[in-house]
Amino acid sequence: MTGPAKLVLLGKVVGVHGIRGEVKLESYTEPRTQIFRYQPWQLRSATGETTITGSRGREQGKGIVATLPGIADRDAAAALIGSEIRVERSALPAAAPGEYYWVDLEGLAVETVQGVPLGTVSHLVATGANDVLVVKDARRERLIPFLVGSFVTQVDLGGGRLVVDWDPEF
Repeated sequence: MTGPAKLVLLGKVVGVHGIRGEVKLESYTEPRTQIFRYQPWQLRSATGETTITGSRGREQGKGIVATLPGIADRDAAAALIGSEIRVERSALPAAAPGEYYWVDLEGLAVETVQGVPLGTVSHLVATGANDVLVVKDARRERLIPFLVGSFVTQVDLGGGRLVVDWDPEF
């Protein structure tokens, strides 16, 4: 039996465009219009979830504008503002060797090269210089730079673990 599908956050609805129900999107994909390649979308808001298939869009200034099936007027579009756009992990292409989707790292058990357990990857943070693993156990939270070859010595997605060269007291 498999668990629920992992959902990956790809963007969010940030506004409305015009009177025909188009929405403005913030996309986390590169290039930003790549968001339309991955469907169906799970729109998640404070009021619930909706699955949408067949979204189309275009670049508009510094953002992108989308037409969503079933959304035909400005009021319906406005109700979606703040909704997160997620897709199933299986909708994304395989990562290149040595590259990882953050969602694949979340939940991995983290241990030092000496075998000392440090907790699990809660999430990652982009700092500009490099990504940082947020590793939590029952007592504390550690921030470990995600630098493969420096601090991260092994990523074993199949085994569900990540090995780091890190002082357990730090």
